[in-house]
Amino acid sequence: MALFIPSPSVGVWYLGPIPLRGYALSILTGIVIAFFWVRHRWKSTGESVEKFENLVLISIVLGIVGARIYWIIIEWPRYFSPTGTWYRIFFVWEGGLGILGGITFGFLSALLLSRLYRFSFRTIADTVAPAFLLAQGIGRLGNWWNQELYGKPTTLPWALEIDYQHRVSGYGQFATFHPTFLYEMLWNFAGVGLLIWIGKKARIGSGILFGAYLVIYSCGRFWIELLRIDPVHHLGGWRVNSWVVLAVFLIGVTILVLAIRRERSKMRTSLD
Repeated sequence: MALFIPSPSVGVWYLGPIPLRGYALSILTGIVIAFFWVRHRWKSTGESVEKFENLVLISIVLGIVGARIYWIIIEWPRYFSPTGTWYRIFFVWEGGLGILGGITFGFLSALLLSRLYRFSFRTIADTVAPAFLLAQGIGRLGNWWNQELYGKPTTLPWALEIDYQHRVSGYGQFATFHPTFLYEMLWNFAGVGLLIWIGKKARIGSGILFGAYLVIYSCGRFWIELLRIDPVHHLGGWRVNSWVVLAVFLIGVTILVLAIRRERSKMRTSLD
């Protein structure tokens, strides 16, 4: 008997006329858990918790907006081609959030707001990094509920069964696929553990945690992109997301190297 991970037969429930979608609940669960963890971590800085909560909430909203904008750009023909339907860009309940856009908009908004509230952006970024990665991991369950963004066909025991109507065009003869949602979720959770370990050795506010977060996430996302078969635009033989992830990796490495150098310089100065 073949083993596989079943996909949910239903991804939406109704509370009267109100739809409750597994996709949205997964994302919201990740956000709520991350918010309270971040709030707890921020208390150790001694800075205003109220101002920080405002900053985080605004960044979350703008991050979601950014995730949607990124998705629309990547999936432009779906909405604005001759066969597309432009107003469906507002149908967020159908899915369609690009986490890479969420990362960009979320942290850029935090950078701008840090100036308004006179907070150190490095302190904010280091505080948020582990929780953000945790939220990303939990949010990946949304792809499971929607039976989307899975990988190449496989018969491995942990393969994901996809209903025929959700299979990518050209793959209708295959029933099971790589569960990339699960791969990314487990990678993110492992990354959270690594960031917690690094956090015990690195000072919050150094920028080391933020740089490490970008490096860890981008490494996992890059190889996961190699597995995915959902139709997207390609550039130079790579999926567009792969190029973006590569840029995130290089930014993360740069931040990490500069942060480590800065901390070592401080240590040498204190010893002199």
